[in-house]
Amino acid sequence: MSCLVFSPLQTAQASDLSELGQLLYFDTNLSKNRTQSCATCHDPQAGFVDPRDNGAKKMASLGDDAQSLGDRQAPTASYAAFSPAFHQTKDGTYVGGQFWDGRAGTLADQAGGPPLNPAEMGLASKQEAIARLKENDTYVESFQALFGKDIFEDVDKAYLKMTEALQAYEQTEEFSPFDSKYDRYLRGEVKLTDQEELGRILFFSQQFTNCNQCHQLRKLPGAEKETFSNYEYHNIGVPANTALRALNGVSATLVDDGLLANPAVKDEAQQGKYKVPTLRNVAVTGPYMHNGVFQDLRTVVKFYNKYNSRSQPSQINPESKQPWGEPEVADTVSLKELEIGDALNSKRIDALVAFMKTLTDARYEHLLEN
Repeated sequence: MSCLVFSPLQTAQASDLSELGQLLYFDTNLSKNRTQSCATCHDPQAGFVDPRDNGAKKMASLGDDAQSLGDRQAPTASYAAFSPAFHQTKDGTYVGGQFWDGRAGTLADQAGGPPLNPAEMGLASKQEAIARLKENDTYVESFQALFGKDIFEDVDKAYLKMTEALQAYEQTEEFSPFDSKYDRYLRGEVKLTDQEELGRILFFSQQFTNCNQCHQLRKLPGAEKETFSNYEYHNIGVPANTALRALNGVSATLVDDGLLANPAVKDEAQQGKYKVPTLRNVAVTGPYMHNGVFQDLRTVVKFYNKYNSRSQPSQINPESKQPWGEPEVADTVSLKELEIGDALNSKRIDALVAFMKTLTDARYEHLLEN
């Protein structure tokens, strides 16, 4: 499905739920000042992340008011449809959901958040959102055709249907094409370079790296439609992003509770844990970590390597030239998973980065040059 830029003058009625969702996704009228749409922070031309600098080197998104700067980075919407609904397994593990803390159980729940968030799209209420929809004849005709003539008489129901339409669009192949070089390799259409192949072997190794502990969903390496996330929650010891907080006004000493910020979670042992992100399109969707603290993908690999390498260079952040910052939450770091594997030399670090670049959708491969 190709990207459709919404025009308020458009009169063609949406034929199905996903087509309606596509119109909604690009509609800036669903923000207070009519300047921001879902696509602003999840741009389909940029790996479904926010491509704007925002005065913060892309570390967080700027709200519709042109003043509010977030404290977490907008995660990619690529392959988000594959995250299961938020739940707790029998062994107590939290899995799935949307946002970094899983507070939205499903894609539809997530879609309903930004329009009403004062720091994002800034509408005052569901009623205001529905009023914006009713300004446009295309929406009126489409909603009534899909949901019944009386759909706008119940604001909550109409808002719910809006979020379900957005969910339907995000479930289309446009968001999850599975056409990267890695997918083409699995289908026998291309070969990996020697460096990419080394990275692939290291990534799926049960001995040499810990990548697959969290970033492998299918049981066997090479399985089709691998999303490269087990959708669990972990604290990997990411430091606070003091540079971002100097810009957005959040106290440098304030602790982001991570999963514990989810209203459904009361266990203090979940503090500082975040949902394992997909690695699909990871090479073109930086900065990295929940708070955008690292700019380069190679830095991320070196950050993981610090847990297994005791050499002095491995304890230095190559971006700041200073020792790695202390974990924002030290008590819940997933050391069991992080300390699996051997120390990596530069050749193996470069190989892992090369492999992760092969997870880039075909439409974004030109971005790898940047």
